Amino acid sequence: MANILVVDDDSTFCLMLTTFLGKHGYSVSGAFSFDEALRAMQNNNFDVVLTDFRLPEKSGLDVLSEAKRRNLNTVVIIMTGYGDIRMAVKAIKQGAYDYVTKPVNPDEILATIQSVVSHYGTANSGSDTFTYIEGKSKYSREVMRYISIVAPTNLSVIIQGDSGTGKEFVARQIHRLSKRSAKPFVAIDCGALPRELASSEFFGHVKGSFTSAVADKVGQFEVANGGTLFLDEIGNLPYEVQVNLLRAIQERKIKRIGSNKEIPIDVRIIVATNEDLLQMVNRGTFREDLYHRLNEFTIRVSPLSERKEDLMDYARWFLKQANQELAKSVTNFSTQAIDLLMSYSWPGNLRELKNIIRRAVLLEATNTISRESLPPELNQNGYSASSAALTDNLKNIKEKAEQELILSTLEKVRYNKSKAAKLLNIDRKTLYNKMKQYGIDLD
Repeated sequence: MANILVVDDDSTFCLMLTTFLGKHGYSVSGAFSFDEALRAMQNNNFDVVLTDFRLPEKSGLDVLSEAKRRNLNTVVIIMTGYGDIRMAVKAIKQGAYDYVTKPVNPDEILATIQSVVSHYGTANSGSDTFTYIEGKSKYSREVMRYISIVAPTNLSVIIQGDSGTGKEFVARQIHRLSKRSAKPFVAIDCGALPRELASSEFFGHVKGSFTSAVADKVGQFEVANGGTLFLDEIGNLPYEVQVNLLRAIQERKIKRIGSNKEIPIDVRIIVATNEDLLQMVNRGTFREDLYHRLNEFTIRVSPLSERKEDLMDYARWFLKQANQELAKSVTNFSTQAIDLLMSYSWPGNLRELKNIIRRAVLLEATNTISRESLPPELNQNGYSASSAALTDNLKNIKEKAEQELILSTLEKVRYNKSKAAKLLNIDRKTLYNKMKQYGIDLD
């Protein structure tokens, strides 16, 4: 069973959760502060760290960073309030596995941990339970067409899209349809890779090559030999490591740190990013030669808000998964629930949809997900069964979605209004008017 650390400054809740998980056979430790969590991680190797986002002295992001610095394989799950969904998405970008929303239901936490253990247990055993859901929107059909074209080749691929849009699923589907499908698919989260350990993680090291190298280590290039190496959030890779990565890709050889022996490798490189790598090249934060070496083929994965035609297909798939995880038999969605799901802006994309469906299945007492089983942020979109108010509600929904899109686009381009206007396909004047309309003040 997994070794778990629970971090929450609410001592009553923390003790309740540690006791609950302990009764289900897990080895669980509790910490009421960042300092206590730090001491616990110094003395133990945890498989899963479950941390509240809001802590008195530091945040869950600090716990995440420390956990990943000590062990890249530690799975970190963030507990967050509904108002912090965007911060939870930020945590995902920095290497968190998932997030759950407060108030937390212990059974929901248990289901998430069981999903983690099941996922990594399956990966370690080598069995393939991966399923790729093909959407029917024009965006999804285009992605599938690109996958089928590029998969049989050995071309390097850049997958671009927002956090939670399913970039790793695309990478896995490319691998699955390739001639390398019988060989390993190895994923590395570059966003959670400490600068000082990045080269060791990629290429391995020999015992004694640096202070903490107490044994030989096989790098991920060797692990993936013959298969596919997936580098998630490649834009976060330290500049100096980019040089070594380029050399390994070009020469098809690596050296473990501290060794003079060259090891031939044959891997296909697929990378994912939620940033514009070409803009990073122009800013001098990403190597131009590495960019051109990786950019043999590019696939853009659209946010869920742009492919609403696919939403209920994904929702039904997550419903099936949740029923299996929670031993429930919820078979359908009410009309009101579907309206709410379709009207929401989904800033957390597929990952947020999966969490919300799992929570709804857990709470639902009937065989149909109702409006009441869905969380408050969906209900705040202004749904009403009254036909007299329908037009106004649709207008509110459209305006809220537009406001969310403008905010997320501004965040994506670091609040550069010219770039935001270009991405939104509107002129600067229109953008300024919209910002004024929605009270978006960046000054």
